[in-house]
Amino acid sequence: MKAFHDGKGLPVVYDSIGQATFVDSLNCLRPRGLMVSFGNASGPVDPIPLSMLAQRGALFLTRPTLAAFTSERHELLESANELFDMVLSNQIKIKVNRTYPLSQAARAHSALENRHTTGCTVLIPDYLIKL
Repeated sequence: MKAFHDGKGLPVVYDSIGQATFVDSLNCLRPRGLMVSFGNASGPVDPIPLSMLAQRGALFLTRPTLAAFTSERHELLESANELFDMVLSNQIKIKVNRTYPLSQAARAHSALENRHTTGCTVLIPDYLIKL
């Protein structure tokens, strides 16, 4: 796995998959590298011994959550304003791949749960669809 970055490993790995990729993600890191685990699509990661981080070169590991970074109102507003500024300036482009009328929310949730969607799925109030 250290084939990345001239065989030295990567400085940072972002892992949204979880259980199935956790160890491989750690193994991609260089000494003192940082792993950001932010999802568990394949299931939650089992507890790990701290020695696993030491054995791989004093690695850093974090599991951020939105709530931890927006628990104070001013943090929430700052984050939201930064995001909307980036969207409005086209630094972030949002592609809506699928829309559903709000009256079909159950159908939309079923599609999401069964992994029949990619990207953004948006529910639209029925009265807006008829305009």
